[in-house]
Amino acid sequence: MNLMELAYRKTAAEGSSGFGLLIALYDTLAGNLGRAAEAQRHNDIQKRCLELNHALLVIGYLEDWVDHKSGGDLAQKLVTFYANLRAKLIEAQARQSAEILEQQMAVILSIRGTWQDLEARAFSALELQASSEIANYPGTLHSQDQRSASSWSA
Repeated sequence: MNLMELAYRKTAAEGSSGFGLLIALYDTLAGNLGRAAEAQRHNDIQKRCLELNHALLVIGYLEDWVDHKSGGDLAQKLVTFYANLRAKLIEAQARQSAEILEQQMAVILSIRGTWQDLEARAFSALELQASSEIANYPGTLHSQDQRSASSWSA
């Protein structure tokens, strides 16, 4: 990761929601897998190992974030997914397979897209709720009041 990418991620994380941080971790994980696959193609075993070790660390952070007690079905699916992902990364390393890494990267990016969609829906719901609360706040002009106020002249 270069300094520009690090600065971008730090700035993005500082103002992020929970979804934003989750998406940033998935971005990091996808980047690790992409760089590991590229390193494998160039027979750069040291770089591949470095990237995969970091990916395994990120998976650990993601696993720690899962609420096992009250997370329900989704929590169990995430735990299973992360365990399977870890196993696939170890398999890719043992087989020295860039293809397995790229397949897993595609899965990560797909799930990242789902988290991004959920974030957008959550933001829209919050925006709608805030708009409703503002509209019902005493002293706020309602649509009929706004029309009569805008047609007023001196």
